[in-house]
Amino acid sequence: MKSIAMFNNKGGVGKTTLLTNLASILSSEFGLRVLLIDADPQCNASQLMFNDEVTESLYEKSDTFTIYSVLHPLSLGKGYSDKIKPFSIENFGFDILIGDPRLALKEDLLAKDWASAVSGEIRGLRTTFVFSELLSRCRDYDYVFFDMGPSLGSINRSCLLACDFFVSPMSIDIFSLRAIDNIKLSIQSWKKNLSIGINNVEDPGDLNDMIAKPMDIKFGGYVTQQYIAKTTGDGEKRAVKSYEKIMKRFEPSIRKNFVDVLQPNAPKLNYKLGSIPNLHSLVPMAQFARKPIFELKAKDGVVGAHFAKVNESKKLFEEIAGNMINNLADLND
Repeated sequence: MKSIAMFNNKGGVGKTTLLTNLASILSSEFGLRVLLIDADPQCNASQLMFNDEVTESLYEKSDTFTIYSVLHPLSLGKGYSDKIKPFSIENFGFDILIGDPRLALKEDLLAKDWASAVSGEIRGLRTTFVFSELLSRCRDYDYVFFDMGPSLGSINRSCLLACDFFVSPMSIDIFSLRAIDNIKLSIQSWKKNLSIGINNVEDPGDLNDMIAKPMDIKFGGYVTQQYIAKTTGDGEKRAVKSYEKIMKRFEPSIRKNFVDVLQPNAPKLNYKLGSIPNLHSLVPMAQFARKPIFELKAKDGVVGAHFAKVNESKKLFEEIAGNMINNLADLND
């Protein structure tokens, strides 16, 4: 099982759309078992999976198992949750542990217990490693993805220290470029402080019932998105000049910060997994239909030139999935 955080410190980069379509293509075209954990308190991925009536029904029931159900027992001093109950999503072909707006209420708990964790206190480490423990229950899956908000807060920190890899969607603007440096500095700081915390534990035997390990997350690649493309004379699609100018700055910035600093001994790979131009009306169309973009049909509102766009989107997601699989395999060696 490989665990991947879909993460960018900048919001509005098309993270959830990319993740849900990528997870679906890995299931439908690559035959892999995929779990999506919605760790974003906005719950966009969860709302995309179900129609409004089902969504309302799920959140009205007190016994619906959500990401909040994983953390709440810890806040009551009851230890880790003894079960997980993901939902199987037929339209997308993967399972999901649904999100919960109440997850935001646990931000303070994770922040407070992080300070305790760095001091070597077992309670703080137990809370900090909650998502690592959760992943230990997901070994029947080939890939487990975390959908996350854009913050560098305590919820995302716990997700990132639990995961094997992170993949970054990038919108073509200078703010995505600046987010790269923020992510690098945060991961460096978290790695250092977590190691201090583990080393400060008085009795290492106290860690035996936890998934307590140094942070060793690796960068698996990035996807550029949300730009306007044009077709060149030879039929190739390329970003228009204003976007292409910024796009050219991504590779050196990512190599300098994510590769050379965070994983200097990693193999030389092409970290650009793919590129997705603006898909315009196909995105809201897919959201309304509650299905992947590449599965849209005439009954969903696809007409005329949209059919070619739907087929093109499938090729794009297949390319990204294939490149990601190869990168993660090489990084694991």
